[in-house]
Amino acid sequence: MQFVRQQATGRIQTMLRYLIVFALVLLARAPEAAAQFAPNFTISSPTAILVDYASGSVLYEKDANRPWHPASLAKLMTMEIVFNEIKSGELKLDEELVVSVDAWRRGGAPAGGSTMFAPVHSRISVENLLQGAIVQSGNDACIVFAEAIAGNEDAFSRLMNARARELGLDTANFRNSTGLHDPEQEISVRDLAKLAAHLIRTYPEFYRYFGQKEFTWNKIRQANRNPLLEMDIGADGLKTGNIKEAGFGLVGSAVQDGQRLIVVVHGAETAKDRANDARRLLEWGFKSFESKRLFRDGDVIAQARAFGGEQRYVPLVANGPVYLLTPRAGGDKFLARVHYKGPLRTPVAKGTEVARLKVYRGDRVALEVPLYAATDVGEGTLMQRAYDSTTELTGGWVRKGINAVLKR
Repeated sequence: MQFVRQQATGRIQTMLRYLIVFALVLLARAPEAAAQFAPNFTISSPTAILVDYASGSVLYEKDANRPWHPASLAKLMTMEIVFNEIKSGELKLDEELVVSVDAWRRGGAPAGGSTMFAPVHSRISVENLLQGAIVQSGNDACIVFAEAIAGNEDAFSRLMNARARELGLDTANFRNSTGLHDPEQEISVRDLAKLAAHLIRTYPEFYRYFGQKEFTWNKIRQANRNPLLEMDIGADGLKTGNIKEAGFGLVGSAVQDGQRLIVVVHGAETAKDRANDARRLLEWGFKSFESKRLFRDGDVIAQARAFGGEQRYVPLVANGPVYLLTPRAGGDKFLARVHYKGPLRTPVAKGTEVARLKVYRGDRVALEVPLYAATDVGEGTLMQRAYDSTTELTGGWVRKGINAVLKR
């Protein structure tokens, strides 16, 4: 497979320097091969996604941007808040929290839902509550955490949404810590995959709880509901969910030969359909793809035009090497561009995120990587700023013309 940057000639090539948009094409080894990834099977779940963890490459998606009631998959966001509190020192694993009447009534045995059967007014350590929330999907444990951290579930849901915005989970709207049905609570499978990757990457010391197969509390043993953990496919987490308004959902991850894939399926009609869809996608992903390095760590991927700066361009780099998963048999075509709002206003500090590299498979984004300023760019002289103002004023028609050329 060949990696090529799409280039223009003559005057158009010169003008492209001002537009600072580049394209790459990964050319197929086999010209007769299909133009898009597609497994040779169908899944029953109405929405799903399969993502390579290391590169972020999307290997498969089905209505992946559609917001959906998350059910207990919302607990992944609850755990993100809790993990962050522990990591920052606000909570300690051996600290004991009190089970309120509300947590017991709405989340415990009287509620009839998923519970760790925490007795009312009992004191339970944070570590045991973590296992109760993750392994046993205990609604009572989640409400205890919400009350301890924010005072009540309403306030906690606001923390969840604020944190979701920070993580770029644009479709997320959380209304409670448990995933119990609320008509306004929703998130897409794409954002659930992003959240799963964040949990794995940011909290490796806590991720192990998602792979724990059982937990006994108050002499009641309960098994982890994640069916992937019982399959011989390298699965090590994360979470299942089910309410009648949303169907059956699963966020899972598995590792084979050092490669980790994240799968999300949601809206399945039965638990069996959910398990089969997730397993088939993971097996297909591991069998069908290999990793290709597009850029090494430190490679300048593009240069962004800087307005009124001491230098005219800001070199852009990724945070580490950039990989893309491609079909082992070849045959797919990709197009990649750098997107940013420019020209950039100076000064620009080194390490500032200023653009995003997006690799497209057809009209879908297969890979998205943030790009950062590789150097500091200070403000230029008065003459440089005046020149750039004139250039920007007269350059709009040029950019429009180049965009038209690139779309042909």
